[in-house]
Parts: sequence; C-alpha cells; structure tokens
Amino acid sequence: MGLRRPDIYKTPEELRRLVEPGLVTGASLDAVAELVAPGVTTAELDAAAERTIRGLGGEPNFMLVPGYRHTVCTSVNDAVVHGVPGLRVLRPGDLVSVDSGAQVDGWNGDSARTFVLDDPDRPEVVARRRRLSELTEQSLWRGIAALASARHLHEVGAAISDFLEDEGDPGIVEDYVGHGIGRSMHEEPSVPNYRVRAKGPAVRPGLVVAIEPMVTLGGIDTVTQPDGWTVTTADGSDSAHWEHSVAVHDGGIWVLTAADGGAAGLAPLGITPVPIA
Repeated sequence: MGLRRPDIYKTPEELRRLVEPGLVTGASLDAVAELVAPGVTTAELDAAAERTIRGLGGEPNFMLVPGYRHTVCTSVNDAVVHGVPGLRVLRPGDLVSVDSGAQVDGWNGDSARTFVLDDPDRPEVVARRRRLSELTEQSLWRGIAALASARHLHEVGAAISDFLEDEGDPGIVEDYVGHGIGRSMHEEPSVPNYRVRAKGPAVRPGLVVAIEPMVTLGGIDTVTQPDGWTVTTADGSDSAHWEHSVAVHDGGIWVLTAADGGAAGLAPLGITPVPIA
C-alpha cells in the first residue's frame, strides 16, 4: 500500500488563520524597506525585521529552520537565495534580495522583495539591476494572476516563463522553487517558477502557495557557498528574488503577504483580489 499524500487544501477556518502571519511578514519587509541604504549592514536589516515580527506578536519562522539563527535572508548581487545576515555593509548600487517569514499562532507567512540602492557614479549598473528586479517582480504578478483562473498549479510557472521570454528571456533559476505554506513554512506542493510538462495539482479553494521567481542576468546554474547557506549564481551574474504567499478561496484569490491583498499589483492585469471571509 502506498503512502497517503498529505491534503494540500486548507479549510476556510485555516485560510482565515493564515491572514495574520501574512500581514506580519509583509510588515517586516516594510521595516526593511525603510532602512535599506548604503552604509547599513545586513545584520541591521535582520534586526529591524525581527523587532517588527516580535512587536506584532509573531516569531521569525526562519529561526525554526535547524541551524539558522536569523530572521531574514539577505542575498546581495550574485546571491540568489539564503544569504546570511552579518557584518556586510551595503554599498551604493548593490542589489539586495530580502526574504522574510513570520509564524503567528502556529501558522506561517513567507515573502521576499528585492531592493536596488542608488549609485550616481554607476548609473548603468543601477539601471541594469533595477530592470532585473522589475522584471522579476512583474513575472511574480503574472504568476499570481494566472492562479486566479488556472485549472492546474503549473500554469503559474508557464505564465512566469511566457512573460520573461517576451522580455528577452533572462534566466529563471530552476534549482529552487516555490512551495505550499500553512502550519509549516515549506509544505507540498512544489511550485515551479518555469514551464514544466506535468499539470500539477488542481487549483481549487483551500490551496495556499508561495510563488517566488528567482531570475538572473546570466546562467541559471547555482553554487552553495562555504557557509552552507548562501546560494550564488555559478557565473557571478546578478540575481533578483520576489515572493508572495497566496491563498485560493471560494471568492477568488488573496495575496496574504500584501497589505492590500495584491490589489495594486494585480489591477494592471485585470484581476481583483477578494478578501478571505
């Protein structure tokens, strides 16, 4: 007899329980956005996120990962994901992806944003990195918008791929993908950020996933650094990372980690998110 696959669909009450951790996670990234600038250390960004999460009654769920002692991951320039906060001082022109998560009453949120710091001495570098971040963010919203009408989950990755191919085909990292989220930060199902042949599970009320494209200006191969956490591009090219946790419910979709439920990001795509009742 085969093992029973865990149920990936949440009840209406469980969906309601996911709203608060999503908002707390988003607030932690708002705190980072207010602070991130040249001269600030990645440890200071981490501390700001932790203060915000704990001040709102949550706990940093990244700290619950065995061996990880920080609230956020700070991935700079060629770092794709899992960069460890520390004494690194941010410099003008840096591209900084910050991934954060909060747990509230046993339920989880997960979200990431990329920031590009001003550098008047290197406008071409700033412009290139900002375009990469903007394309990555826009591809995320295409994936979220696809979830609103998709029959199967892997239509999300196809939408992300279609958009990026039309924009010159920057590289979509395949070594790391999105995931389900709920009682644990990482749950089934996996959510590829790129086109795959399989359809994936049905999209229906109760599905909650973190969609998180990681996009590079070069190749898609990655390397884990000696710290055992930081993942960089193998060719040293820049990488950006954007992520939101999104719930499908009877009324539509709701972006749990956006204060407006994703209204601003989805409006240009003709999608209106519906609050979870």
